Amino acid sequence: METPQPAPSLWAGLVRSPAQGPLPVLLLVLTAATGVIDAVSILALGRVFVANMTGNVVFLGMALAHAPGFSLAASLAAIAGFLLGAFAGGAVLRRHDGHRGRLLRDMGAAELALAAAALVLAAIAPTGAVSLTVVAALLAIAMGLQNTVARQLAVPDLTTTVLTMTLTGIAADIRSSGGSATITRRLLAVLTMFAGALTGTLLVLHAPLPWALALVVVLLGVVVLVAILRSKRTEQWHAASRRPLAPVVATQ
Repeated sequence: METPQPAPSLWAGLVRSPAQGPLPVLLLVLTAATGVIDAVSILALGRVFVANMTGNVVFLGMALAHAPGFSLAASLAAIAGFLLGAFAGGAVLRRHDGHRGRLLRDMGAAELALAAAALVLAAIAPTGAVSLTVVAALLAIAMGLQNTVARQLAVPDLTTTVLTMTLTGIAADIRSSGGSATITRRLLAVLTMFAGALTGTLLVLHAPLPWALALVVVLLGVVVLVAILRSKRTEQWHAASRRPLAPVVATQ
């Protein structure tokens, strides 16, 4: 009689899944980076979201109504930047060969360059309204790219920027049979976003702005480095996901 094999742990499923490879962990790193970026954008760039366009559209309405503390220029720059990043990402996807490792590598490198440019600008002109608006635009372009990549990679429950449907799934599916691994993965997405936002807030409140952006650069650098190393040889997860992409929902 064969000895039954124990079910793989959640961690093993995240780091050893042949179908996803390192993508789940790398997307969690990007989720943490998003938390840092949103903390920076809200606290230091004129109360603007650069990753969550639903919140940013609301902030835009507040800015148009002359609510104190909201920047119309920053909100418009963030929306325009996000759309530009998503457009550029879509153009790259249409010319890409479907290799998910190279896709993450190339998009991550572009996002890293944008974050580094934002870091340099914030260090040179940390208090100028124009420079901070440009920083918001650069980060929004990076987030547009990241959203495009995460959508194409199609790793379940790891969108890297949006948690509304993730939290909905946690509550709605908590009593589903066999759903513990899925719920735990969703909880990890929430916790990494929270950790990124908490860390980013502490850095913005107690250190110069470039420190928080430097953390973003480090996190993106880790993602790019791993993507480069894991794309040198052929692996199963490199193939494009066969799971159809879900349409973008209005509750994001």
